[in-house]
Amino acid sequence: VQLVESGGGLVQPGGSLRLSCAASGFTFSNYVMSWYRQAPGKERELVATIRSTGRSTAYADSMKGRFTISRDNAKNTVYLQMNSLKPEDTAVYYCNAGSGSYSYWGQGTQVTVSS
Repeated sequence: VQLVESGGGLVQPGGSLRLSCAASGFTFSNYVMSWYRQAPGKERELVATIRSTGRSTAYADSMKGRFTISRDNAKNTVYLQMNSLKPEDTAVYYCNAGSGSYSYWGQGTQVTVSS
């Protein structure tokens, strides 16, 4: 099982980034996919979740209207489009795959929002 995040980097406040998470080693279309983030000195928090079919999504309140989660089951990839980024969005962003008792994590990608 492998989850590989990409797309992080340094962006100015108000800017945008698109994160990707490429999955392999399991039946991607059967799994709920989520993005989490962890800022220095803080606990890991849920950013957004998307159901297996992609028809249902959920977001943390502070991300609603700014972030969009999507998935392409044909490409085994989940995305996180992040707009209107703020310095407080600075964190390591992790991809998670969950189904029943199974839960897999990626290694994370750093997002830094700074002028």
